[in-house]
Amino acid sequence: MEPSKTLLLVGGTSDIGRATALHYAQAGWQVQLAARNDEEARRNADDIRARTGAEVTVHRLDILESGAFESFANSLSTLPDTVVCVVGELGDQAKGQTDMAHASLVLRTNFEGPALLLGYFAERFLARGSGTLVGVSSVAGDRGRGSNYLYGAAKAGFTAFLSGLRNRLAPKGLRVVTVKPGFVRTQMTAGMKLPPILTAEPSEVGRAIFTAAERSGRDVIYVRPIWRPVMMAVGSIPERFFKRLRL
Repeated sequence: MEPSKTLLLVGGTSDIGRATALHYAQAGWQVQLAARNDEEARRNADDIRARTGAEVTVHRLDILESGAFESFANSLSTLPDTVVCVVGELGDQAKGQTDMAHASLVLRTNFEGPALLLGYFAERFLARGSGTLVGVSSVAGDRGRGSNYLYGAAKAGFTAFLSGLRNRLAPKGLRVVTVKPGFVRTQMTAGMKLPPILTAEPSEVGRAIFTAAERSGRDVIYVRPIWRPVMMAVGSIPERFFKRLRL
């Protein structure tokens, strides 16, 4: 029997985080749930444990407190085999245009924090000689749009970071996976009118993350494949026309 592997799931209170952790637990993995709100993460841990019988531990982590990353990693009972970061903050575009503190929150939560965290674990994995890093980015980063360019810019930066990290680590045998879910029916999108064909469920995202990271060996995935041609079409619109659109 193969020894149990360990997942570190960062963003353990989110719908996508819970669904992803559940999928790994169902596959026999031990799960480390990390979140800023450890009480809420504990409820998810209890539910996953009850459903699967897997070992699930809870750890407090604020993605914006990069100075605490080393002590956080040292507090884990074992260095995980895979780290999945699903942290995200949609924010309010209109508010961020005049409120620099809010703009900073969106940019740092979606780019700076996740990038620094995965970069930190990349060094730990290099020292060990194995490991997989998964970052949940967004199709919003494929091209900036007036309606959400703060969020989109942060995700574009995160996508570029993951691409560069993958290019650096691949020769060392480490994997870096970029996941672009598109619209997902979660608490963050509650109240939005979402097109069904472009909208995934959290369980669908969790399954896609597990398959890409642990089974298929794919590097970049759009959870709903239709997003790839959609964003290729959006990206091909000449700027002189694109800037006239209200997207």
